[in-house]
Amino acid sequence: MIEAGSRYVRLLRVTANPDGSQTTQQIRKLLLDLGDHAADFRFLVRDGAGQFTTSFDTALAGADIEAIKIPPPGQQGNANDERFVLTARTQVTDPMLIFGE
Repeated sequence: MIEAGSRYVRLLRVTANPDGSQTTQQIRKLLLDLGDHAADFRFLVRDGAGQFTTSFDTALAGADIEAIKIPPPGQQGNANDERFVLTARTQVTDPMLIFGE
């Protein structure tokens, strides 16, 4: 997750095949970790992947954060994330030797 204003990156649990319950649990943990800082956020931009269920949006709504879904081919709608992923892939992981999954 990337904060658009500060470009601060928050690393959440990573799994190869996330499902709705895991994603909802991760957003709940993030909101707890943010504490009072969660009130600084108004929107969360997400794609239309299946792991973002109604319970995910409900957890955000409980913190007064609106989930905004970008259009399917809309990588431009998620430009900050795409830029970070490109940087991480080219400058961080390329020189690393990775064993296993």
